[in-house]
Amino acid sequence: MAPKKIALVLLEVDVVKLSLMNIRKMTSSDWKAVSKIYTEGIATGFATFETNTPTFEDWAAAHMQSCRIVATENEKVLGWAALSSVSSRCVYGGVAEVSVYVGNDFRGKGVGKLLMEVLIKESEAEGLWTLQSGIFPENEGSIELHKKVGFRYIGTRERVGKLDGVWKDNLLFERRSETVGI
Repeated sequence: MAPKKIALVLLEVDVVKLSLMNIRKMTSSDWKAVSKIYTEGIATGFATFETNTPTFEDWAAAHMQSCRIVATENEKVLGWAALSSVSSRCVYGGVAEVSVYVGNDFRGKGVGKLLMEVLIKESEAEGLWTLQSGIFPENEGSIELHKKVGFRYIGTRERVGKLDGVWKDNLLFERRSETVGI
């Protein structure tokens, strides 16, 4: 009887890491990670007119108590989003301004889009009918993100403020709810 031949085949397999990104309510204990991401945004020179990262107390006073969220993966904060009132006048009670920031290492991976989608749903649950964002023209990533989630460009506020002594334009984007305020 002839010996049996056995073939040995080695396969090279790529290991795929499944992402389990979670969106949850922001808490004060997230501030260290949130403020680090905010500081990264400030450092770009085109995310905000702010030049210093505020304390949590100052930041919290400037943002609505509701609609503050973080994106996490394995308990690490990847990005955050929150809303600010645009006016104390009751006629604008359903209008809020968006802040959305994604950590340097997590940009271009869908974090911002997921944050915005959840923020939109939460804003509608709070009765808000319009979300707006002021975006520097050079912040192309933020412009594209806003367009992807249904914001439309409505105009340019020219030389609206100075950053490091230089006048800056701000592009105004807005999204009207399809379920609230119709």
